[in-house]
Amino acid sequence: MASLRLDLIGRYLRPHRKTLLLGAISLVVVNVLSVAIPMEVRKVIDELQEGFLFRDVLQQAIWIVALATSMGMVRLISRQLVFGVGRQVEVTLRQRLFDHMLKQDPGWVQEIGSGEVISRATSDVENIRRLLGFTVLSLTNTLLAYSFTIPAMLAIDPWLTLAAVALYPLMLGTVGLFGGRMVRQRKRQQEALASLSELIQEDLSGISAIKIYGQENAEQAAFASRNTTYRDSAINLAKTASTLFPLLQGISSISLLLLLALGSGQLERESLSIGGLVALILYVERLVFPTALLGFTLNTFQVGQVSLERVEELLKKVPTIRDSSKPLILKEPITGRLEARDLKIQYEKNKSREILSGINFIIEPGELVAVVGPVGCGKTTLARALGRMIDVPKGQLFLDSHDINDLRLEDLRKNISLVPQEGYLFTSSLADNLRYGDPAASMKKVELSATQAHIIEDIKGFPDGYETLVGERGITLSGGQRQRTALGRALIISSPILVLDDALASVDNKTASGILESIRSQQKRTVLMISHQLSAAAGCDRILVMEEGRIVQQGCHKELINIAGTYRRLWEREKAAEEFKGVVN
Repeated sequence: MASLRLDLIGRYLRPHRKTLLLGAISLVVVNVLSVAIPMEVRKVIDELQEGFLFRDVLQQAIWIVALATSMGMVRLISRQLVFGVGRQVEVTLRQRLFDHMLKQDPGWVQEIGSGEVISRATSDVENIRRLLGFTVLSLTNTLLAYSFTIPAMLAIDPWLTLAAVALYPLMLGTVGLFGGRMVRQRKRQQEALASLSELIQEDLSGISAIKIYGQENAEQAAFASRNTTYRDSAINLAKTASTLFPLLQGISSISLLLLLALGSGQLERESLSIGGLVALILYVERLVFPTALLGFTLNTFQVGQVSLERVEELLKKVPTIRDSSKPLILKEPITGRLEARDLKIQYEKNKSREILSGINFIIEPGELVAVVGPVGCGKTTLARALGRMIDVPKGQLFLDSHDINDLRLEDLRKNISLVPQEGYLFTSSLADNLRYGDPAASMKKVELSATQAHIIEDIKGFPDGYETLVGERGITLSGGQRQRTALGRALIISSPILVLDDALASVDNKTASGILESIRSQQKRTVLMISHQLSAAAGCDRILVMEEGRIVQQGCHKELINIAGTYRRLWEREKAAEEFKGVVN
């Protein structure tokens, strides 16, 4: 696993190797200067013991200041280079994650949870940025600091050097003791934060339902529970960190005290000069910071490893619905013919049950066909299969004699406009929502689609007209207005096939019939209307009647109403409901 993680780190850093090389060279220069400065200090102090001229001391002081200034400037450059790599990786990775998410199947986010996905795309990516920026810089600097400083210390006094660094293995052991616990605690904290984010997002999206059913107290209790879990995980991590870092600082301070105690004896025996002791103290202090920081650095490294795994888990998710290795390129315009040949659909979670069981039909170009049936009979599954929103077996569903699995998804969805019952509207103007499928559409085209969808009169009634902001998910519009806006958005694309998945459920039968007539009169296209409104379906060229995943009847309204079966039963039930409603009103 460790080699895999290092391989991942190498893969992320490889595109920035030139910048990292410059950063590494800068760090080498910094460490060379940091070794040279104490040597110069040692030289000045030792010369002071023998008598000195003010001019010579001033020259030495200026030289030391120049070295220190140069070291500071080069250190700044090294930080900008290495931290810049971390930032660049962050931006690239976040874009890559977003692009990858857009390729996933529609139900993918619901399975994982939007809060979890957002957490990985934000906080986990930030952890990776720290791993590839701060951690790389800190570990490289620590390695170079020891590589240059220890030999310089040994050259002054080997025994004092060994005494000064003798406790450093204890420091590393302490880091190892606490490191695993901090990783586990950090992971629990990230999971708690993801759970908290998911609840916030769900409650903001479902605020109307919360108000309607008066569940504010229940949601507050749920949030308090998750918030407490996050607090506890954060406190546990803070406790571990607040124990570890003082321990590391204490151990490093003891090593400095040892150096002072033993160095004083060396001075008395005159086996060590005052300048040499001062240089050793400066070197030990130079090692204290990177060594004490090592615990935090390793913790950040481990947290970054966890985040790498979480992000890679998302990136390894291969969408079930994707283009074939050699997709068919359409050379001629689609006429709008649809055909199902023994179409069978099973969902992954319940393969023992077929949602669609051997569906067969042919819909000719320009036909207006309704699909009706009781709730749960598979109507929506059929609509989703036509747009390849779900996995469709090869050789069972065809568009103009082309297997839809052979077509590029982009081409398929340009030629089949699917309007779901709950058409999602974006927080933007009505005009922008209508032209979402074709952002370059002219205002004339927008108005035509609004007219066909019978939303034009509503828009004229709004004070801001087409510039009316619909709010999040179209909250400022009624259910019927949202459905007709979503329909207008599909109509503006002018695709040869239009699939309405109960997309007129929130409008009355008269309006639904008017919309269908408007669609047919404006442009000859194949329309498949999935609906529970049999009064609107009655005006269609043909009706497919489904029950338990099968087509049990098909024909026009006049034919089906005279045959005992599912359609007549549904028709009589609808008429009885309308009569009851009329009596009540």
